[in-house]
Amino acid sequence: MSTSTSTSRSTVTTPLAPAAIGPYSQGILVGDQLYVSGQIAIDPETGSMVDGTIEKETERVLDNVGAILKAASMSFENVVKCEVVMTDVNDYAQINDVYGRYFNEQPPARQAVQVDGLPRNARVEICCVAVR
Repeated sequence: MSTSTSTSRSTVTTPLAPAAIGPYSQGILVGDQLYVSGQIAIDPETGSMVDGTIEKETERVLDNVGAILKAASMSFENVVKCEVVMTDVNDYAQINDVYGRYFNEQPPARQAVQVDGLPRNARVEICCVAVR
């Protein structure tokens, strides 16, 4: 016996986060769950990567994530899972310090990994899942 249910699926976009640089959406809302694509430190006003420290790069990444959450009428408090991808695990402590300012109460579950490279020579990328 099988049952089928229809779940609404919609695209979430905002000019306050960088436009997708490939065939993906900034976010996909399925029912009460928002899937935010990996964000790197692109300034949405200029389309360029931010220059500076890993802390500044992480702030821009999380500001981009926050803009997509807001476009879906959510906030960092709705985030239940994050994935942090970095090109140098030695940046982990600095990334974590910035991350902790955005997720200070009841932080989400998280995975953090080091990779060989990211688009646009980014040093950190973060994606998440949020629930209303």
